[in-house]
Amino acid sequence: MPNNYSDSKKLALEIGELALEKKANRVKILDVHKITSMTDFFVICSGNSDVQVKAIVDHIVDEIAAIERPFNREGYDTREWILLDYINVVVHVFHEASRDYYDLERLWIDAETIELIDDDQAADAMAPLFDDL
Repeated sequence: MPNNYSDSKKLALEIGELALEKKANRVKILDVHKITSMTDFFVICSGNSDVQVKAIVDHIVDEIAAIERPFNREGYDTREWILLDYINVVVHVFHEASRDYYDLERLWIDAETIELIDDDQAADAMAPLFDDL
């Protein structure tokens, strides 16, 4: 378990980057430490299928295992909304439809939000739609 706020933030950012490695959609980190004592950060992301949701979760758990293991894991069987509880960082990996339904970002609208973007996505956004017409 991270010992302080900066350790928690570092863990949240690392988890977000791991989600991006498995092509997670809309990866966001919500800093909730000022509005709740429950945790410091939420990492929220989604996948397009239950197979991708499982792959994202498995990748996070496997890669973070050297540092720590989740205190609790919920929803792994249904793969609509999997929660990984690292105490100071709570990870929510949704199936895309479930994410839109539950809309955690709206529920925690007062949280400071960091959106992580994959380098490939950023390059695609900067590329012109048409070359030399």
